[in-house]
Amino acid sequence: MRARQRMSAWRPAPRAVFACVLAALLMAWWGSVAEAKRPPVRIGALHNLSGPLGSIGRPSLAGARLAVERLNAGGGLLGRRVKLVARDGRSDPAVVRAKARELVHTPHLAAITGLNDTAMALAAAPVAEKAHTVLLTSGATSPLVPIQFPGYYFMACFGDNTQAAAGAEFAYRRLGGRTAWLLLDDTTDFTRLLARYFRERYLALGGDILGEDTYAGGTTDFGAQIARIKALPAPPDFLYIASGPDDSGRLVRQLRDAGVDEPIVSGDGYDTPRLLQDAGAAAHDVYFTTHAFLDPSTGTPRQRRFVADYEAAYGAAPRTAFAALGYDAVMLVADAIERARSVKRTAIPAALEATSAFPAITGAISFAPGLHIPDKEVTVVKADGKGLALAAVLRPDSVPAP
Repeated sequence: MRARQRMSAWRPAPRAVFACVLAALLMAWWGSVAEAKRPPVRIGALHNLSGPLGSIGRPSLAGARLAVERLNAGGGLLGRRVKLVARDGRSDPAVVRAKARELVHTPHLAAITGLNDTAMALAAAPVAEKAHTVLLTSGATSPLVPIQFPGYYFMACFGDNTQAAAGAEFAYRRLGGRTAWLLLDDTTDFTRLLARYFRERYLALGGDILGEDTYAGGTTDFGAQIARIKALPAPPDFLYIASGPDDSGRLVRQLRDAGVDEPIVSGDGYDTPRLLQDAGAAAHDVYFTTHAFLDPSTGTPRQRRFVADYEAAYGAAPRTAFAALGYDAVMLVADAIERARSVKRTAIPAALEATSAFPAITGAISFAPGLHIPDKEVTVVKADGKGLALAAVLRPDSVPAP
């Protein structure tokens, strides 16, 4: 009893308390000094999280965040933690341009990744080029942009000329499509380029385009375009539709509801949850070219691991290949930083150009001086009205020049 009384009566001497507090303050100060000397490696992630491109921008950012988590779990980069600096471009080129300016003025930013649309990439690329900052697009597929901005613009994805050629060859050879009807959104760079490259490759194969029609992105009633298809003396073997993600399901549903049942072929603008959400069972015999088919049972071991990690992080499997492209873009920058042994912006382009067979989720990626577009295989996915299935993986025999 006396021992307990002595213990309860004990109090630390004022000097001991002061020493403990001082030690804690010194440790906190030293930690802040160390952090100031070795700040985190910052990588920009500029994605369109809202607006018409949100259905592919949000998964892209989720993939980028997953990449940063993986990097930090492995010790970061050059012994420093990695921090993702995310910005929403709101599917508006003016906003994208403003956010790109914010990012290039961010202290300790190594590079910018993101963007899945040509018009958005064209808004950000001049800003990055002027600031001598790498802009590595995850999914903006125009092969013209790296020609316009040859110093600091890189692509994690293939070009539209490659995917359009793959779509033309798949339709002609595997679907037996000898006649086509071409429908395109004539208000965006992406859809105009996709249609142009498809036309060139399909005609070279010997195909016949019975007619072409256009619409404006965001159209809600395609009655006039559908009427012209149905007025043809004989229906085409298939339709090639160059459109963006926001229009995909709405357009397919109206075509099917009107009795246009021929196969539909499109590009990666159809690789969006909106296709099945908006079209439902009407999305049958629809084929689109994209960057990977993220299936936990049929994908490569690397793709299956990515799907499992993504599902563990977000509670659902990725529903578009743009999630993997967001991941790949961050990992490409990280690989270049490690090989350059530097986070200086001017050191990263040369390291990227030396990239050879980088094991990305969406396929091996290599660059070379003056060639900032990877030569990758193209995945063709089929929608059957209930879900998606892998239709083919191919490398086109001939690709139109940019």
